[in-house]
Amino acid sequence: MAEAATGLELGHVAALLAAGVVAVPIFRKLGLGSVLGYLAAGVAIGPFGLALFREPQTILHVAEFGVVIFLFIIGLEMRPKRLWGMRREIFGLGSAQVGLAGLALTLAAMAAGVSAPVAFVGAMGFVMSSTAVIVQMLEERGDLPTPSGQRAVSILLFEDLAIVPLLAIVALLGASMGHSAESTTPLWQSIGLALAALAGVLAVGIYAINPVFRFLARNGGREVMTAAALLVVAGTAWIMDGVGLSMAMGAFLAGVLLSDSTFRHQLEADVEPFRAILLGLFFLSVGMALDIGVVINDWRIVVAGLAAFMVVKALVIYVVARLFKARHHEAIERAALFAQGGEFAFVLYSAAATAGVIDAQASAALTAIVILSMALTPLTTLALKRFLPKEAGLSPEDAEGVDAADGLRGQVLIIGFGRFAQVVSQPLLARDVDVSIIENDVEMIQAAGNFGFKVYYGDGTRLDTLRASGAGKAEAVLVCVDKPEAADKIVQLVKSEFPGVKLMVRAFDRGHSLRLIQAGVDYQVRETFESALRFGQAVLEELGLPEDEVADVIADVRRRDEARLDLDLTGGLKAGAALMRGNMPTPQPTPYIKPHREGRLVNEDEAPPEAVIEPAAQKAD
Repeated sequence: MAEAATGLELGHVAALLAAGVVAVPIFRKLGLGSVLGYLAAGVAIGPFGLALFREPQTILHVAEFGVVIFLFIIGLEMRPKRLWGMRREIFGLGSAQVGLAGLALTLAAMAAGVSAPVAFVGAMGFVMSSTAVIVQMLEERGDLPTPSGQRAVSILLFEDLAIVPLLAIVALLGASMGHSAESTTPLWQSIGLALAALAGVLAVGIYAINPVFRFLARNGGREVMTAAALLVVAGTAWIMDGVGLSMAMGAFLAGVLLSDSTFRHQLEADVEPFRAILLGLFFLSVGMALDIGVVINDWRIVVAGLAAFMVVKALVIYVVARLFKARHHEAIERAALFAQGGEFAFVLYSAAATAGVIDAQASAALTAIVILSMALTPLTTLALKRFLPKEAGLSPEDAEGVDAADGLRGQVLIIGFGRFAQVVSQPLLARDVDVSIIENDVEMIQAAGNFGFKVYYGDGTRLDTLRASGAGKAEAVLVCVDKPEAADKIVQLVKSEFPGVKLMVRAFDRGHSLRLIQAGVDYQVRETFESALRFGQAVLEELGLPEDEVADVIADVRRRDEARLDLDLTGGLKAGAALMRGNMPTPQPTPYIKPHREGRLVNEDEAPPEAVIEPAAQKAD
């Protein structure tokens, strides 16, 4: 095969795109995720596979911009007040995890006979988890906005902040070992430059960015706004990198500064395509950087180091998570997610090799360990998801302010207390109706308590819970759960065990309404039906239609819906479809073109008199 050029030619671009297009759908179809697909594709086309690329580090430096844009988008979702509210997780949880995991990994490496400086550098590089891998996996699973996802982001932010002191310590270690003493930057100077850069970026973000974007929105085109968004990302990343901070940290800070801007959504839409492509390119380049020769030659060291580092780090992360009051399930998930090295390790190991702290062979072995750990993370989380029992949620016995349903005697029993039931309860409470409420979500019960509601813990699908909740003594049972299957089971139990109780149920959709009517409930309503009618009524009023005409239209819609329900009950869901108004024009039959000549019988002489059609003029005569 022809030798690959060091530059990036059109053929190389096609190879990168083809690798991603082929590998990622296959790996996602197998349930292994896109990250592992990109990494495997990178190994296949890299120097140790098909050798389409000789210098993956060159591509890696370009692709790191994908991680930078990723952090910028996360920053756009993170308001300054919200970020300030996370300070305990960032500096408390983050520092505890980084510090304790770094100490444990250093001691583990030293116990294996590695010298203290090499053990420290290897451990701290491995402690810095991969922002790209973790955030991508959280996003794919939909966990990024959740509290556990936000805690994971907090830890990653602290790891980015720890870059400056770690690089300074590596430089000091190199100086103490007799290497690069003249170029060593004092720690106080590095920290001072970092703080000055942060202050400068904050000042520009607060006082200059919004006015500039307003000016560009009035006088520039869409492409200018896109270029300005990329300039903000690249500029802050470049400044942060220049003072020794993480480029991703700079981009995140830029996103936070723009999170309150009126241009936030447009900025996110503009940079999102670049993020997706470059982040995939980053994972591809990481896979290319895996030195298969080192793995084969030093496989004992690599495998032992990989197993030891991942196990020790996972154990420390679990312990720290439990110390910070995380539930067992969340602690295990975090340990599996963070038990890997990250892209910052490449920077740290390169700096350590330059400073003479570690040699080239150790740097290559450590880099291989980190890359393999990144590749294993999707597999470990997949195995965890398959074999770890599903989280049962917060135990009601251990939860503060949560009482089990027992001996309730309310006039009305409400089962389920989500957003629907909360509104339903208001007119009842306004008329002093004695209401009992049960819910099986402990966190919802605690949240409702903060707003003055006494909600008892109980599973309405259990007959013993219904009895303890007073279903047999209540005048009405209101089933307001959000799962149709659960509602159906509750209806079956109440109808069979408490037939004299009025049963009123929240329906999920039309099909659910039909099942409830067939089950004999006293009242059912689709959860969005009334609000949607009110919304449509408001639209007609805003369009200027008279109130009486609007009322007639809404009443007609109700009548047609009721008639459709009657037809659906006997003939199935599509039986009443003709009563629905669609927005597609209905073709109307058009008259045939009248012939220019009058028609006449072929055998006119033999036809009966009534069959002969005379011209109008003749009739008139």
